[in-house]
Amino acid sequence: MRAVDAIRKKRDGGELTTAEIAHFVRGATTGECWTDYQLSAMLMAVAWRGMSPEETATLTGLMANSGSRLDLSDIPGPKVDKHSTGGVGDKTSLILGPLAAACGVVVPMMSGRGLGHTGGTLDKLEAIPGFKVNLDEAALRTALREVGLAMIGQTAAIAPADKKLYSLRDVTATVESVPLITGSILSKKLAEGISGLVMDVKCGRGAFMKTREDALALAESLHEVGTANGLRISTFITAMDAPLGRAVGNALEVIEAIETLKGRGPADLTDLSVLLASRMVKLAGLVHTDEEAEAKVRAALDSGAGLEVFRKCIEQQAGDPRVIDDYARFPVSQQVSDVVASTDGFIGWLDAEKIGMAAMKLGAGRNRAEDRVDHAVGITLLVKPGDFVNPGDLLFTLHYRDEATRAEATALLGEAVVFYDAPPRPQSLVLEELE
Repeated sequence: MRAVDAIRKKRDGGELTTAEIAHFVRGATTGECWTDYQLSAMLMAVAWRGMSPEETATLTGLMANSGSRLDLSDIPGPKVDKHSTGGVGDKTSLILGPLAAACGVVVPMMSGRGLGHTGGTLDKLEAIPGFKVNLDEAALRTALREVGLAMIGQTAAIAPADKKLYSLRDVTATVESVPLITGSILSKKLAEGISGLVMDVKCGRGAFMKTREDALALAESLHEVGTANGLRISTFITAMDAPLGRAVGNALEVIEAIETLKGRGPADLTDLSVLLASRMVKLAGLVHTDEEAEAKVRAALDSGAGLEVFRKCIEQQAGDPRVIDDYARFPVSQQVSDVVASTDGFIGWLDAEKIGMAAMKLGAGRNRAEDRVDHAVGITLLVKPGDFVNPGDLLFTLHYRDEATRAEATALLGEAVVFYDAPPRPQSLVLEELE
């Protein structure tokens, strides 16, 4: 079997056989018979021609099997995880993971780093002094047994084919391909050893999927392929036109997550975190109805049980648990600057992508995988869509390091706010659900 023949077949719109896909995945894993430029050519052919659901399911399963697959059957309890396709201010993992674990779900959460205008869970966690996201399998198992929750990065042994292909997709303009996104996300989740997965597909200005049509195509692909590979899966499409919550930037977002676990979080962030955690509890088989699941999660939130799980998780992964009660231990820049309204009116919308890009200008994100992230900088949103403001009212507070980045970020934030003469029509946070 030759790589060029499989590339030509897909380029011309043909459907690849299991053997051809296996050859491609083996090439990505070992370098055998496939050069980087041939792998890139196949990625472009898939991005152009697409894949059938059967091809995508086969690709996903083979990528999951390209390395080690965790067997967590010796750890008591149902194993369920959650994954988001990425948004601005989306720190729900830091909230729902502890809440679900407090309800009896075992949560082996394998997360990623931010790239572009969207943040990454690992970057947020590393804003906690000392927190280790790189656990070996023994440490992971200990964390799951003792805490019920581990929040880690992808290990070298998990889905190595995905690591290779993802690095090539990033530089070959093939990131947006639905089959390739599906394979990348689900191969890692399958290798975690979970039986259930809650997917949050973001849709809107601050998401990779800008339109409802594109978000639905990805959600349906994830749902169908996950099910075909033996996962119990629940998929939501949620709005990402405006940032989620009020904090954008790593340390600021962890603080907001802790505040939410203390019952003092913004309504949108609290409600979405509770919804997704509730679905994890239901997928775990711990309750029978949505109402029972939500009541269980709300009880974990109101009692502080979720907060205590997060405290234990931080301590278990070598972080400083005192941050739960003392936010001064976080690396938050004390150089602050306010952005104020120049006119009166209702906040019509806040452009999440521009706000995310402004946070990047401050140093909170990265353009390239090798860029360093400044955990101390970020943006606090002081308004939400629908709020009425007068000239001089505060819109944003910037935490910054130097005047050059502050000026660039301020200019972007000036473009991110649109004023209306009348209140905008309220938008539902949850746009669609697939079960």
